[in-house]
Amino acid sequence: MLVAATDTTSATSVWAMTTLIKNPRVMRKVQEEIWNTGVKKGFLGEDDIQNFPYLKAVIKETLRLYLPAPLLVPRESREKCIISGYDIPAKTIVYVNAWAIQRDRNVWKNSEEFYPERFLESSINFIGQDFELIPFGAGRRICPGMSMAVASLELILANLLNSFDWKLPHGSVKEDIDTEMLPGITQHKKNPLCLVANIHI
Repeated sequence: MLVAATDTTSATSVWAMTTLIKNPRVMRKVQEEIWNTGVKKGFLGEDDIQNFPYLKAVIKETLRLYLPAPLLVPRESREKCIISGYDIPAKTIVYVNAWAIQRDRNVWKNSEEFYPERFLESSINFIGQDFELIPFGAGRRICPGMSMAVASLELILANLLNSFDWKLPHGSVKEDIDTEMLPGITQHKKNPLCLVANIHI
C-alpha cells in the first residue's frame, strides 16, 4: 500500500504541476487562494488545506485527466453474465478503462480541457460513488491507499504552490511542455518536467 500510494502520488504531483504551468490562469487562481487565506506559515498542514476548495478542484481535475492507473486494477468475473449483449464467461479478467470514462465527451463538457471549475459547480467526487470519476476504482475493492495518497498529494501541492512562484526556464514557452506518457501500470510523464522555482515572499 505504501509503495502504491507513493508511486502514484509522485506521478500525479508531476501531472498537476504540468497542467498548472500549461494553464497560467489556473496556476494564478490556486496560488491566490492559498496566499489570500491569511495563513502565513512555512509549512501548511492538513487543517489549512480544508480552506482551499479550488486546490481540491485542481486535484480532482488532474486525477480526471491524468489518473495514475488508467486501466485500474484488473478484476475477475465471479459468474457468467451478459453486458450490453455480450456474453461474459465466469473467471474472465476484466480491465476498466477509466482513462476513457473520465474523458468521455458524453459525460464531460469540453472533456479534454483542464478546467477545475467544473468541480466547484458539481458534487462529483472520486470516492467511488460517482462512476464518471473513478481514478481509485469503486465499490468494495476501491484502492485502500486512496486516503493516504490524497492527503499526501494535497500537502505536497499546497506547499509547493505556497512557497514558490513557478516559471518556465528562460526561452521556454508552455507549448514546449508535452504530455507524453511512459508505458506501465502507473502513468508517469515520459519527459521530465523542468521548472524554475522562485521563493515567494
